[in-house]
Amino acid sequence: MTGSPLVEVRDLRKFYPVRGGLFARGRAQVRAVDGVSLAIAAGETLGLVGESGCGKSTLGRTMLRLVEPTSGDVRFAGRSLLALGARELRALRREMQIVFQDPYGSLNPRMRVASIVGEGLAIHGLGTRAERRRRVAELLELVGLPAEAAGRYPHEFSGGQRQRIGIARALAVGPRFVVADEAVSALDVSIQAQILNLLQDLRERLGLTMLFIAHDLRVIEHLSDRVAVMYLGKIVELASRDEIYRNPRHPYTRALLSAVPVPDPRQRNERMLLGGDVPSPIRPPSGCAFHPRCPHAEEVCRTVAPTLETGRGGHAVACHVFPADTPGKE
Repeated sequence: MTGSPLVEVRDLRKFYPVRGGLFARGRAQVRAVDGVSLAIAAGETLGLVGESGCGKSTLGRTMLRLVEPTSGDVRFAGRSLLALGARELRALRREMQIVFQDPYGSLNPRMRVASIVGEGLAIHGLGTRAERRRRVAELLELVGLPAEAAGRYPHEFSGGQRQRIGIARALAVGPRFVVADEAVSALDVSIQAQILNLLQDLRERLGLTMLFIAHDLRVIEHLSDRVAVMYLGKIVELASRDEIYRNPRHPYTRALLSAVPVPDPRQRNERMLLGGDVPSPIRPPSGCAFHPRCPHAEEVCRTVAPTLETGRGGHAVACHVFPADTPGKE
């Protein structure tokens, strides 16, 4: 990472209690985010990838303090979000916005597009009514929608168009940091490409800092400067995009990459099949959480949890068998 971090998380944890019944006390916890530390520089896009249920969305929402963390710290432009009162946090909301995964459920079906996109402007008291209308028109044009879309309702649009509305809403108040939470996973492949190109263009034109969350490394590759790989609440590998795709270290990252389709049938990837299911975040395995599924696991992996160690070029890996600085072991 180059430049000072705009967003930083330090040893962040988010645990959810599991209750046995209506009046039962919490006896166990879901470790959705379990000791994550990372930083995102101003103007950078960090891709966050992992299987469903690994804690990606919880991490993104906790970074915006839409979800309160169990412990740890989140800092934005040097300020701790956890130290802010309600009024200060509300003012800072202009700087941090989110694009949700579901383009259908994230838009109020009873509101016209003009009200949806302009809602943040009204909440923060930005501009007069006439200025807000002009701003909404500008935003719709920016995301590739006609001006007359402002007077229509969400059900009149396709999934891709609805996601464009969601992006316009997120950009309305001029944020510096945007979390795109699986923003293309609910869309058809051809529409995914359009939305990815739009996000890339907006990032460059507006100088946005982004956390781009996805479960598909093929999607992550097009938009990210660096990639963080998450497994069962922890970051297991973090490196530049090119380094992740050229020299993946962690066996889990290798397995994810081996599942990426190759357009040329003459260049088939050798698929790395993982045994078993993802362990429960309520009772994670001892040692390395990935060891029950890892074909390279050694005895130390079963007993000692690896730490995320940074090697040459900022390539960080949490693995006993394939540490960051050593050549690949096949």
